[in-house]
Amino acid sequence: MQKNVVSLHTVKRLLCIFSLIAVALFCRAQVGEYRKDLAVGFGGGYVLNRVSFNPTIRQSWHGGAQFGATVRYTCEKYYGIICAIQAELNFAQLGWKEKIETSSDTYSRTVNYFQIPFFARIGFGRERKGVQGYIVLGPQIAFCLGDSEERGGEWSEETLAKRPNNVVEQYDLPIQKKFEYGICGGLGFEVSNPKVGHFQIEGRYYFGLSSIMNDSKADKFTRSANGAIIARVSWLYDVVKTKNPKIR
Repeated sequence: MQKNVVSLHTVKRLLCIFSLIAVALFCRAQVGEYRKDLAVGFGGGYVLNRVSFNPTIRQSWHGGAQFGATVRYTCEKYYGIICAIQAELNFAQLGWKEKIETSSDTYSRTVNYFQIPFFARIGFGRERKGVQGYIVLGPQIAFCLGDSEERGGEWSEETLAKRPNNVVEQYDLPIQKKFEYGICGGLGFEVSNPKVGHFQIEGRYYFGLSSIMNDSKADKFTRSANGAIIARVSWLYDVVKTKNPKIR
């Protein structure tokens, strides 16, 4: 009998394709006050990451840095909503830190990435001078640059045998899928000054849709996806501004 069930992998691909199309068409779909503002800058912050493994591995948050360059194009103001698209190129330290309660063993893995998020951005408030709140949402792709392990404790056959569900295959297992993708979104506020630029404080969440390890039926892990909370500060400067004395 034929099953009319859409696979999880198909759903993931459709979500990413939809998000990419939404970001690409975002500005063209508006009919409000025209803008042509281009801002560039840089930002950085701190990332708390976990990897969603199946079978489950108990974890605490893995901390790391994130920093990189930002480009933002503001294209429209529509009934007070400031519409823009934004792209970034970031270096980020993700990974996982295991919560081992059966022995004194400790383990963490740091995985370094180049990340490229593409955001649709909606702002509310001042554009040139004052405070603006905003929302960002869109797809993100990333490329693994390398990883490193940190171990502590006894690390004997006896302590390994005490791991929950006997899950130990992750140790020494390389990152098998170097390319990953997911959805990222966040909230923030921006303080702008026409002379010094735009200063932003923002919180984001990244939900990975792809696994970092092989996930076929013959593999140990059927899921191994990143999930991150990001706190970030940024500075942007306008290199192109719309000439309109009414813009505040």
